[in-house]
Amino acid sequence: MSKGSQEPTSKTPQEARPQDRQQATIRHVDLPDVAETFADSINVLYFDGQTLRIELGVTRLDNMKPNEPVTGRRYPACRLTLPPVAAIELINRLQQIAAALAQAGILKQAEPPKSKTF
Repeated sequence: MSKGSQEPTSKTPQEARPQDRQQATIRHVDLPDVAETFADSINVLYFDGQTLRIELGVTRLDNMKPNEPVTGRRYPACRLTLPPVAAIELINRLQQIAAALAQAGILKQAEPPKSKTF
């Protein structure tokens, strides 16, 4: 047999094709002591090609004074960075929630903008 026609007897993980790899079974384990983060806004949403970066914010109002405009400040509450696989999962789940809210009549679908004629 020539060298070029020999089949390797075993494959390293780097050589294994995606369809040859076993899928891991992952179980969710709840950690009730994990701190929760409250946010009332999204400050930044950015995809750099490698990760989706989300900065959630919280708004705090300044002391209100009579006859003066209400002012406040928005602070970062949490920065979340997701790889593309997790970002896609987040998008899919948000779409499912949006569809359920629309079906329940809570969320109204926006009408497409009317085209302008000049």
